[in-house]
Amino acid sequence: MADHRRGANLPSIGGFNRTVVLDAIRRSPEGLSRVELAGRTGLSAQTVSNVTRFLIDAGMIVESGTVVSGRGKPRTILRLEPGSRFAVGVHVDPAVVTYVLLDLAGTVVASTTTSTPTADDPEQVVRTMASAVDRLVVDAEVDRDAVLGLGIASPGPIDIDAGIVVDPPFLPRWRDVPLRDALGAATGHPVLLEKDVTAAAVGEMFLAGEASTRNFAFVYFGTGFGVGLVLDHEPVRGTGANAGDAGHLMVDQGALAGTRDGSGDRGEVGAAVSPARLVRVAAERGLDLGAAADVGAEDVDRAWDALAEAIATGDPTALELAADAGTVMGRAVVLIVNLLDIDRVVFGGPFWSRISDAALPAARAAITGSPLLVPKHPVTVVASDRGTDVAAVGAACLVLDAALSPRASALLIRH
Repeated sequence: MADHRRGANLPSIGGFNRTVVLDAIRRSPEGLSRVELAGRTGLSAQTVSNVTRFLIDAGMIVESGTVVSGRGKPRTILRLEPGSRFAVGVHVDPAVVTYVLLDLAGTVVASTTTSTPTADDPEQVVRTMASAVDRLVVDAEVDRDAVLGLGIASPGPIDIDAGIVVDPPFLPRWRDVPLRDALGAATGHPVLLEKDVTAAAVGEMFLAGEASTRNFAFVYFGTGFGVGLVLDHEPVRGTGANAGDAGHLMVDQGALAGTRDGSGDRGEVGAAVSPARLVRVAAERGLDLGAAADVGAEDVDRAWDALAEAIATGDPTALELAADAGTVMGRAVVLIVNLLDIDRVVFGGPFWSRISDAALPAARAAITGSPLLVPKHPVTVVASDRGTDVAAVGAACLVLDAALSPRASALLIRH
């Protein structure tokens, strides 16, 4: 059986050495000479010459000027050709489905959204999404043959082997939707399915370039609270590719405890900071975000936009609410930092990006200043700069990473 997590069904650029060279060039925006490539990759000069000739012929890298160093002959600089290949990323969210088109450099060249279709009719789900993907590629005037594949970031649980979205708690009508194979058949593109928190972590890892750290946690704040993990440059997926459910971690809720709605009193971080609950907490504190008491996914999304506006204008209640949420999330993350001894934490997600300015300092203080923090090394706490589309971008990066990043497993002899 093909390993869909590794992208075995994606177009190959032809072996480990090619991915090593392409990855080195991709991570060096200023470009590299063939001599520098040999030094960085450990490949022989002849191998580098052969590989770069192939990549130039494939249009994936270009010769771009020369540099003179010392008394030797000028060296030709090789740079990535970002517009030679593309990847599509799709994020399925209870309110909207987001679609992005990334080039080889990971730059978003086009994006769009549709309302999330009901899964009462799975065929309609596939038709809606396939049509949006096709339109995205056509409107961007990209040759469909240049699209390496399509990545889908979905709430869990998922069945990674069957490519099925099983029964996400925030998508109550989505049950056993065979999204991967059906969408592949409808679009003609190879398709990868991944849990949203893992997709976000892969995107962060792929796009970090030279700044990529070996071990980090991606704290994903969307409709639910989850954590994507990267250890030793590899995403942690777990047995069924559903790793990352962190919402049941018990924490001191501080100022968010004991609100009148009665939810989250058990101390679970996911219940305490769910966007729907925080909208209700805002109303209790006198901040009207324009949502009714019994809010749906689209109502919460609109209310969150209102919260972002209130934060931007300096509303003290909005600032305090965002800081309280950041504090609670930070307290949960301390447990993960202790467990895995990581030194970098990245916060992101559709709902995080709109409160980040106020929530990040509080989350950072809760982590680095925690009396429970065990590791003695510095812990860096930052916000992702991928914005609200972080999961969709990560989904596209699944494709780029699977097709372009070197894997030691590719060196194994296969029978």
